[in-house]
Amino acid sequence: MLILKPDVEASETLSKPDSMVQIERLEPEALATAQETLFRDFTMYRRAFFLRHFELPLLLLAGLVPALAVWSLLDRTMFTGAFSQTAAAIVIAIGLSWFVLARLRDHANARLLSYVLPVNIGAFLGVISTMALLRIPYSGSLFASGAVCAVGASFLLAVYRRRLVKRHVIVGGGRASEITLNENFVPAPSLNDLEEFVQQGWRDWALVADLHYPHSERTERLFAKAALSGIPVYHFRQVAEMQSGQVKISHLSENELGSLIPDASYTFMKRAIDVTAAVCLLPLLLPLFALLALAIRLDSSGSAFFIQERVGFRGQKFSMIKFRTMRERNVSDDAEAKREDAMTRSDDDRITRIGAFLRKTRMDELPQILNVLRGDMSFIGPRPEASALSQWYEAELPFYSYRHIVRPGITGWAQVNQGHVTDVNDVLSKLRYDFYYIKNFSLWLDLLVGLKTLRVIATGIGAK
Repeated sequence: MLILKPDVEASETLSKPDSMVQIERLEPEALATAQETLFRDFTMYRRAFFLRHFELPLLLLAGLVPALAVWSLLDRTMFTGAFSQTAAAIVIAIGLSWFVLARLRDHANARLLSYVLPVNIGAFLGVISTMALLRIPYSGSLFASGAVCAVGASFLLAVYRRRLVKRHVIVGGGRASEITLNENFVPAPSLNDLEEFVQQGWRDWALVADLHYPHSERTERLFAKAALSGIPVYHFRQVAEMQSGQVKISHLSENELGSLIPDASYTFMKRAIDVTAAVCLLPLLLPLFALLALAIRLDSSGSAFFIQERVGFRGQKFSMIKFRTMRERNVSDDAEAKREDAMTRSDDDRITRIGAFLRKTRMDELPQILNVLRGDMSFIGPRPEASALSQWYEAELPFYSYRHIVRPGITGWAQVNQGHVTDVNDVLSKLRYDFYYIKNFSLWLDLLVGLKTLRVIATGIGAK
């Protein structure tokens, strides 16, 4: 255990007797190495600076130069209508994918390497589909060569970027001990060293501290100089939330949860996206619905669909529909019995054979598209709980009802990070994921949740 104090002499370590940082997750040798090399690898600093400012131009070169080579090999005339339009399409697709990946990088648990290919492929397919629908002339060979090279370059740069993670120095004091230490989050060295690093002007690192803690005047001057020098100074809560993907609360305040009412403009846009997607998907899914309903009826007796009262937007109750995955049984009117019946465990003996498959692939949730059309739900948001469970959780967990400030979703941030839980302690962790979603309510977080959901469905890797 290492004790960090903010009030120090010139040669002492930044620490405070009442602030302790657990370092069991980082071996002493690894910690010493990380601190020793933290600011002395100036080559890495130059590489990170270069990548940050020239990534987009590199991607454009990677996409356009091979395309130009292919076009010249085909003996085609440069800068004709089809050539110019195709080159412009390549530039738009590269810029779109770069912008989306940059926005995803702002959120916790964003394993960008897993999403580089889907985002790039989606951008190029979206652009070429738009050109086809609008009947804009283009060259298939030119576009394909540019797309392949640009996607490959984007993936290689993402691999390289993983080696250039920004270092964070944790200044002790207050609740800074909540930060999990690793090779990229290390305790602060001496105050003299920190002042020297700030003076040298190296910017590819950041300071992290509990800014509500009464640090010494010298330490606070260091924070001010760092900020003026372009070195980020983060409040510990920002880093803790990025590490965990959760928002821990002790009292309801705008400082902790952001605005009490999520952004109205995005709420409207999100609803428009939900309705448009549901209208487009429902006709395509109806044949699948019929086949799955038949399989459920053949596998076990009872209805193909399961309808249950759930608590949704603004605490309003609604009837949620999904494919039945469990055997039906009679339940008494006792509140505790209803609560137990509403809980589903991974080894629940009520789950049918076809139900296990539907749960694994999450296809049992597909009928909730009807709930999306009705306005009860969204495609992405906190999962709605059964009324019996919701009442129990509200009685046990402070601020639980705040999760109802946005529409519940078919999938959500908590689902892709934690999975299905019923125990109160686990639900508290789930609630913190929900609060992170509400605090960071945006198109980019929804896109990240969607990508994570597709990854779980396609590979079986991730939270269930």
